[in-house]
Amino acid sequence: MLRAFLWFLLLLSLAAPSAAQDFWAHWGDGKAELNGYALKQPRYGASRSGTSVLIFVTEDFSDTLRVKADPGKHAASDVYPVLKLNAVRDFPTGIYDYNVMTSTFLRIAPGWPVAKVSFSSQEWCGHVWHQIAPRDGKLSGLFHSYFDGEADGGESLAFPQGGVLEDALPVMLRGWNGVYLEPGESRAVPFLPSLLWARLNHRPLAWTTAAIARGAGTRSVTVPAGRFDVTTYTVETAGGRKLGFEIEAAPPHRLIRQTGPDGEELTLKGSTRLPYWQLNAPGGEQHLKDLGLR
Repeated sequence: MLRAFLWFLLLLSLAAPSAAQDFWAHWGDGKAELNGYALKQPRYGASRSGTSVLIFVTEDFSDTLRVKADPGKHAASDVYPVLKLNAVRDFPTGIYDYNVMTSTFLRIAPGWPVAKVSFSSQEWCGHVWHQIAPRDGKLSGLFHSYFDGEADGGESLAFPQGGVLEDALPVMLRGWNGVYLEPGESRAVPFLPSLLWARLNHRPLAWTTAAIARGAGTRSVTVPAGRFDVTTYTVETAGGRKLGFEIEAAPPHRLIRQTGPDGEELTLKGSTRLPYWQLNAPGGEQHLKDLGLR
């Protein structure tokens, strides 16, 4: 967090304003943005009600190890700042529940270069883990699962120019390093489905194509967290899978609602900025009310 603050001070010393300067003026305060959502998750042919939390925070990252870089342990050439998104989903399925998290690490630079994406799922039948990271122009993957036929494996995928990872969209569409699409614009892109989708559907991770479109204007929506003017984005893959993202039109451009097939939905209940890693003592749970969670 200290290094992020130093980056912020350095950028403020530049004479000309920039998108990066605006980024660090907001994100360089040493806090994380915590957003709580009501979750509708389709699973086993039924819609399940649960909760989701999206945690956005900056940190220093080691390029060689692809983990958070502790101060003084790495050469300066090996370290760069990332925006990390930890996307947590908890939902019941009958007698037992699922606890799922995807961590997406994106370099704070134009285009949001991907540094790593990792996924894990725990439920009463077993647990699953999957990670991908760019290496030598490709996406190298490794997975472990309790399912027969998926126990241990890996992949080496192409990384096409302009390719978009679904797991990166909640960051990319917020526009902090430049808008991805202008109002009314659309584009066709190589598209990699989320690790959550691949693992819960027992599909090999593979590139497809998708059309991503931004609405021409804004509209007003009401969710448990309040009323917001939002910019809408739609994603439709070659296989017919449709995703929707409603992004707060005004800064800080939070994700207000996200939708997917079969009734999948995240709806914002509450939002705050906190150094949450310091709030793990008894009593820290009081802050959950700021996220609309119990």
